[in-house]
Amino acid sequence: MKAVVQRVSSACVRVDGEVVGRIGRGLLVLLGVARGDTEDEVRWMADKLIGLRIFEDDAGKMNLDVQQVGGAMLVVSQFTLLGDCRKGRRPSYTDAAPPEEAERLYEQFVAAVGSRGIPVETGRFQAMMQVELVNEGPVTLIVERPPSA
Repeated sequence: MKAVVQRVSSACVRVDGEVVGRIGRGLLVLLGVARGDTEDEVRWMADKLIGLRIFEDDAGKMNLDVQQVGGAMLVVSQFTLLGDCRKGRRPSYTDAAPPEEAERLYEQFVAAVGSRGIPVETGRFQAMMQVELVNEGPVTLIVERPPSA
């Protein structure tokens, strides 16, 4: 499982011109589910992202997490994060989970975040989406679970 996490002051996702998810301050999470990922990766990733201290405290130091600032999370499925570009010019997506498995784990991730009290919005799985954001900082991180975690 891989995530690109952006600290935002606002973000929204549209499908066919219709807003399907919108947040104010919080985290935009582009989430890729890898072949072989399990519920363990879901729990690890949810805990990791909720606990990331990337919001500034009163001293201007990145010391607060999304819950501490009353933020929300917008989660967008992004299988292309698993694209392997090492050979040739066309990415290979063999490391991405099959759509049925990816959707199941994506939904579990969204539920895990919501169950921890974080307001969560989503895109639409397998849809062509337009994502808009105002990146605060900018702060952008790539988060992957280490093999031994």
